[in-house]
Amino acid sequence: MADRASRRVAAAGAAACVLAGAVAVTVAVIAGPGPGPTGYVSEAGVADSGYAGAYRMGIFTLAAALLLLAGALPAVARAASVLLGVGAVATVLSGTVTCSAGCPLPPFEAATVADLVHGGASIAATAAVVFAMLALVCCPAAGAALRRVAAVGAALALPLAGAVGLAMLLVGRGTLVGVLERVLLGATAAWGLTTAVVLVRRGPRLTHSVEEGAPLNTEVLKGGPSFPKRRL
Repeated sequence: MADRASRRVAAAGAAACVLAGAVAVTVAVIAGPGPGPTGYVSEAGVADSGYAGAYRMGIFTLAAALLLLAGALPAVARAASVLLGVGAVATVLSGTVTCSAGCPLPPFEAATVADLVHGGASIAATAAVVFAMLALVCCPAAGAALRRVAAVGAALALPLAGAVGLAMLLVGRGTLVGVLERVLLGATAAWGLTTAVVLVRRGPRLTHSVEEGAPLNTEVLKGGPSFPKRRL
């Protein structure tokens, strides 16, 4: 029971961090001096932006949300938890290493080392979250609710991620990439928030023995132990 309570607390913290982080990043992107939807979201965090601090705080808060969500998932969903942890580390790196003006990336623009590190970390963070969704879908023991939310999230995020990657390689920085990136990030944030809410409301739908890896009590699952009939 204590383990389930701690997981619910972590899930509640994850939901709060997703909301707070998303609001901070959105404010920085909209109110900052960036080019709007024609540029990358990360352009709100460049050094000369007046909202760089709000952007970084939002990014670090989202990283905390990923860590809390990793801890809130049931123990059987270990693969998804590990991927969310990787995503959190990559998110912190993305917020720590800022890109230069315009966040240039190859093959259409000359990029600095910091630009490459920042861009690579951002891509890795998003990919880790999308793969975490797929890991939950492929984990029957995680429960129907979590798998259903993950399936919807993956159905939205996976093609969007592919479209963003292709657009970056074939078109480069512009309105197409900017809009697709924002939709993708919105989809991943919505998945994280919805998953956290499911975990808060329902908790891990597994018994303590299952979470610890102990064998199931088949007698309980069948309706209780059977006793020999008394002869009359």
